[in-house]
Amino acid sequence: MNDEATNNELVSIIITNYNYERYLAASIASALALDWSRTEIIVVDDGSTDRSRDIVNSFVPMGVKSLYIENQGQARAAARGFTESRGEWILFLDADDILEPSIIREAVKVMRPGWSMIQFRMRIIDELGNPAGRFFPTYKRDTTPETIRSWAAEAASYPAAPTSGNVLARSFLERIFPLEDGMDSAIDTYFIPTAPFLGDVLTVDKPLVNYRVHAKNSSAQNTLDVTKIARDLRRHIASSRYSARIASANGIEIAPNRWRYAFYNTGMRLASLRLAPAQHPIQNDTLIDCVRDTLRSFTKWQGLSPLRHASMLIWLLSVALSPVSVARMLVTWRYTLSRPQAVQRLIDVT
Repeated sequence: MNDEATNNELVSIIITNYNYERYLAASIASALALDWSRTEIIVVDDGSTDRSRDIVNSFVPMGVKSLYIENQGQARAAARGFTESRGEWILFLDADDILEPSIIREAVKVMRPGWSMIQFRMRIIDELGNPAGRFFPTYKRDTTPETIRSWAAEAASYPAAPTSGNVLARSFLERIFPLEDGMDSAIDTYFIPTAPFLGDVLTVDKPLVNYRVHAKNSSAQNTLDVTKIARDLRRHIASSRYSARIASANGIEIAPNRWRYAFYNTGMRLASLRLAPAQHPIQNDTLIDCVRDTLRSFTKWQGLSPLRHASMLIWLLSVALSPVSVARMLVTWRYTLSRPQAVQRLIDVT
């Protein structure tokens, strides 16, 4: 697919922003610096109350298109940007992340007919933009569109980069837009679980996006907040059911409750059930149910290395069966940024 027509394709970079004045300029500048001749950059400001508008306006003379809307959440802001875009390839860029200039050229190298999404590795940087020496996701050598489709169908889980780490085909996005009302506020909750069933997910195992970790990250926790874990669990359950509906509408039948067999979801279930049972989002859920699903999860390949697969099983059973004080320590190490360095090194090598 690396022909002249492909090399002249228009790419739409849609930057969604809400009160990220500290990081926004670097994000826009990275989009402007792409090594690609045809790009359009659309910044959708989702009702910011800081100086974000002034920053966006400073880039308008450089060809950046600005949209200002009332606060509706990232997904709605992204959807508004999509309706204003013209590119056949779309990249939704979070306003605190930074693109590497070669990301589109690297995407073109792997393109083939029928692709829906191209995902990349991400380099973690701190709030000042300094590399943390860590990268994610970890893609196995056998990560192919077929294995990703299988993992997503079996356990609603596969190694995937969050929003900024993906280039998306317009033809794919047109099949999930307009977005389903009330499902979620994050745009990647819509496209990550559905992409394997509406096309091929292609993988580039190079760090071509810089993912900024800071206190305002929606997924970051400096100290343990179990209510945040419970909220994310609700999102993943909704995402699994949503993707099953989308797949069914396209002639593919998958189980809506396959979320029960994803290690990631089982971890959140156990954390919520053990540490905050009164707020647990799953009615009539029990520790026995969680242990049973944990054991079943071990039979579902989810794109992890054998060592990571085994270590996840051990961690999950430890959280389930340990005293609450020990379970809290294990959950804290898993879900916060304050884990010991030895634990971080163990996570990195598995």
